[in-house]
Amino acid sequence: MKKGCMKMMQFVPEGGLLETYDNRSYLKNLSGITEALHEGRILESTVSLCDSAHNMILDIGGIKGIIPREEGALGIKEGKVRDIAIISRVNRPVSFIVTALERDNDGSPVALLSRRLAQQRCMDNYVMKLIPGDVIPAKITHLEQFGAFADIGCGIASLLPIDSISVSRIDHPCRRFSVGDNIKAVVKSSDDGRICLSHKELLGTWQENADLFEPGQTVSGIVRSVEDYGAFIELTPNLAGLAEIKPRLKPGMPVSVYIKSIIPQRMKVKLIIIDMFDFDVTPKPPKYFYTKDKMLEFIYSPEECEKTIATSFTQ
Repeated sequence: MKKGCMKMMQFVPEGGLLETYDNRSYLKNLSGITEALHEGRILESTVSLCDSAHNMILDIGGIKGIIPREEGALGIKEGKVRDIAIISRVNRPVSFIVTALERDNDGSPVALLSRRLAQQRCMDNYVMKLIPGDVIPAKITHLEQFGAFADIGCGIASLLPIDSISVSRIDHPCRRFSVGDNIKAVVKSSDDGRICLSHKELLGTWQENADLFEPGQTVSGIVRSVEDYGAFIELTPNLAGLAEIKPRLKPGMPVSVYIKSIIPQRMKVKLIIIDMFDFDVTPKPPKYFYTKDKMLEFIYSPEECEKTIATSFTQ
């Protein structure tokens, strides 16, 4: 593998390097840690505790590793990032660069580490170079009503707005994701290293999703909204159909539905609700139709449809 490719592989969401052969080899013993120091290698290990001064403590290669508070994340030193970014890492993997090897009062080796430097290198060599349309790996770190935050490399977070998660509308990102999920996302915008993500364009066009079904089938669905004129039933994250309202029907409820018709010209799926259920629905891993690493345009609507729904990622 080319050296440049190996370097790029270091810029992954935290946890992505943890069990790799190279990472485990460097952290096996003091010799490997010394080599990582000389190479400036980005490594990963799990934070075992955060002390009262908010220094992160790690066990690496059988020796104590310390990430001083100000080295805990980009922006901590300047007061732009709150300390929750540090204390929330306990029992979680973090990226770091070994900056020094010292001895404690007992003569035991201690490794000084910097997560901030790992993030800065990721920012300079990866995040700042991302442009709209780039398809990248991401890891869900936090869910809010308005969207999901995702680690796109070395703990650097980006926002995935709720309306960009799927075509089928949801009331909260927890309907799609759980914290810790590894997903793919497409860069929606980039502003001086502040990346905004999208996800729905990777989940297939209307036709690709409609081709999974045919009239006459009875399938499972989830109620996403109940309106005066009918209920929208999600069949896949990028495909919903309309059914007549039934008593006790409410958003989030699992249902079984009969597919009455599929009409590409109008992007319509007509459904009949057969039964309703009370159990909770666990989000399924996303099914990605788009597998390339660059997207210039996404056209959701079928060719024969009078209405065109598209997303352009060209600058």
